[in-house]
Amino acid sequence: MIRRQEGLTWSDVTPKAVYLNRREILRGMGIAAGAVLVGGKLLGELAWPAEVEAAGKFPNLVKSPLSTTEKQTSFEDVTHYNNFYEFGTDKGDPAKNAQKFRTSPWVVSVEGEVAKPRKFTMDEILKLAPLEERIYRHRCVERWSIVVPWIGYSFSTIAKLVEPTSKAQYVAFQSAYDPGQMPEAKYGGIDFPYVEGLRLDEAMNPLTLLTVGMYGDSLPNQDGAPVRMVVPWKYGYKSIKSILKIKFQKSEPPTTWNLYAPNEYGFYSNVNPKVDHPRWSQASERRLGDLFRRDTLMFNGYGDQVASLYNGMDLKKYH
Repeated sequence: MIRRQEGLTWSDVTPKAVYLNRREILRGMGIAAGAVLVGGKLLGELAWPAEVEAAGKFPNLVKSPLSTTEKQTSFEDVTHYNNFYEFGTDKGDPAKNAQKFRTSPWVVSVEGEVAKPRKFTMDEILKLAPLEERIYRHRCVERWSIVVPWIGYSFSTIAKLVEPTSKAQYVAFQSAYDPGQMPEAKYGGIDFPYVEGLRLDEAMNPLTLLTVGMYGDSLPNQDGAPVRMVVPWKYGYKSIKSILKIKFQKSEPPTTWNLYAPNEYGFYSNVNPKVDHPRWSQASERRLGDLFRRDTLMFNGYGDQVASLYNGMDLKKYH
């Protein structure tokens, strides 16, 4: 018996790749994609249960006023052009290599300089606050960009529950790393697990999104399932994927790409068209799916919301 949507938990959600692949399975059995054998008889159109079809969906999403009205990048582009070195260094590798990555059960540890350290299951994370759809611009340091309808809520929601102490000045994040499930990582050239960090006031900004889905559905593995960060005014590598640990601390945390090449990747990594990468200009970008380039916006266009965080800072020095 299939439970209805309101009774489903995170572990019940049918992985999207499995659901969409059912037609290929039928073809492999020599059965038409729209037909099925029952009791030795070929029936017509496959009646896929509505509850299963909806299992990966998020009902009653709040449409966030923080969203851009720009044209969204196609789901196909966003899910097949990825940086996720744990699953390969070519842009198409994660979509091929991450499909069997196990995202259930999943627990996120929140610890460090907090009054109430806690471990959250995915079911708990999903219930902490109403889920919002936020259509954000997202800019990669490699000069391409996307517009994605992410699903989640402000990171400050989970931060307030653990009550950061007065010593907490930064938030450190750590991704999952399992060599058995991520054999391509050994060719990535960077250290794992992947780590990132934000200053506390950056993390508590309403734009900073704890993200559990996209395009009305759960996150695909290659896009950071089951939970990731999205920090839309910073370059994409700051939006860490597949989070297992969140630690509040008093000192600036190490970050993966800054450790790898500090002259190329700073701790802040704010989108800034006036600060070139040592190997290319950041003054323009190409939106995936578009032919022509466009000018890069300071803070990726979110200056009204975040510029005050950096008053008095030299944003060329603290890049």
